[in-house]
Amino acid sequence: MAIPVSELQKINPSSIIELFELQLVTALHGENTTYRFHAGSNMDANGELVWNGNTYLRFPIEVDGFQYNGNGQLPRPTIRVSNVFGTITAILLTVNSTTAGNDLAGAKLTRIRTLARYIDAANFTGGTNPYGTPDPTAEFPREIYYVDRKVNETRDIVEFELAAVFDMAGVRAPKRQCIANICQWVYRSAECSYTGTNYFDENDIPVATLAQDVCGKRLSSCKARFGTDTLPFGSFPGVGTYYA
Repeated sequence: MAIPVSELQKINPSSIIELFELQLVTALHGENTTYRFHAGSNMDANGELVWNGNTYLRFPIEVDGFQYNGNGQLPRPTIRVSNVFGTITAILLTVNSTTAGNDLAGAKLTRIRTLARYIDAANFTGGTNPYGTPDPTAEFPREIYYVDRKVNETRDIVEFELAAVFDMAGVRAPKRQCIANICQWVYRSAECSYTGTNYFDENDIPVATLAQDVCGKRLSSCKARFGTDTLPFGSFPGVGTYYA
């Protein structure tokens, strides 16, 4: 990707072209379809805009809130899309048949910006870009957000609120509560890492078979299985570093 800095520094740079891609997730939405939109048309019979070989539908879109500020908060942009022909409602109905009440939550929205002089020649009559030479690599850094919630839906518009993937609003840390001398790992999992053939019950008493093997979730249970010699500088969940 080549950011068109020199073009932006000109006294009269060419127009900024703003494009949007909405990527669905099969697990949430039943399909992985990518929808491409542009709030305008090309200069060849007002057709669909073409960028890097992809066609972007002429679709009324209004966005705001992409600006960053200095108060430490991540932007939560909003996007309002025309629903006059019921297109967005139809997509929502399809998605909600897979996950009830999903309303496109979790779908990835990518904001792409380039300049008119770099868009494909197919956008112009005669197949020639009169503003410059098409360059599919000349674009601003892409901004990726995820649909957080549907704000409003009417016959005219559908409005969504977006969030960054690392937006931690509502997330508590640490996600796992530390409790002294109590192991919270799943026994014989990758975290626990114990795969031995010495079996013990929940009271750390030796037993004969794997079926009887139950971890007591205590430091003594860990020592019984691994042995004190193998844990001199190990880490036990909830109590930090253990020294035998």
